[in-house]
Amino acid sequence: MRKPRQTDGSKVWSLINNCQPLDTNSMYCNLLQTGHFKDTCVISERDGQVVGWVSAYRKPEEPSCLFVWQVAVAPQARGCGLAAQMLSELVCREEHSDIHAIQTTITESNQASWGCFRQFCERTNSELTTSSFLCKNQHFDGKHPSETLVTIRLNPLSPATH
Repeated sequence: MRKPRQTDGSKVWSLINNCQPLDTNSMYCNLLQTGHFKDTCVISERDGQVVGWVSAYRKPEEPSCLFVWQVAVAPQARGCGLAAQMLSELVCREEHSDIHAIQTTITESNQASWGCFRQFCERTNSELTTSSFLCKNQHFDGKHPSETLVTIRLNPLSPATH
């Protein structure tokens, strides 16, 4: 696991496109993420192939909160807890010692994401809470399922968080 390089942008784009039902972004977006946001993103490689990706950013109005935008794990790397490991790697970075919470949004049907973040909570002995955030009809014009806001208050005593 490592910080991405801008040259990883097209590999990230390909990974996400192979991880349905994730929303795909433009390759340009992934190039910006791997360049401008490399300190808040994680790449996981196996045998020279990108098999995992976490994109995140510090919330501008709450810099001690890391908002996880997207988590992708290649089909051949699933089932071993890689997503939760990448989240742990991200919050354990020295430059993130002031991160006290993680937030993300998850649709009700995305059981893989729910499992990832619950596993992360178990690993870090942290608490997960939820609230309504983006509603299908109000925010997505009925074209995308509602997104639940997930907040994880990090346990500062857990070795898996710092």
